[in-house]
Amino acid sequence: MKTANPLNYALSLFGFLKEARVEGKRVNWPGRDKTIKDTIIVIVFAVVVAAFLSSFDYLFQYVLNNFLI
Repeated sequence: MKTANPLNYALSLFGFLKEARVEGKRVNWPGRDKTIKDTIIVIVFAVVVAAFLSSFDYLFQYVLNNFLI
């Protein structure tokens, strides 16, 4: 069984964090307007899906309570 050298572990962790920082600087971050627009789109979509699923839940509950039970 091979044991990990703590120094090699620390060096590899430091290297990973350094590379992650470099990659983070390369990212093309969206502006405030695009972020707000995309957030509104996600919220509207979530509300529409919730309403759609709720309507089916209500419909199935109604059918089960009035016709099958």
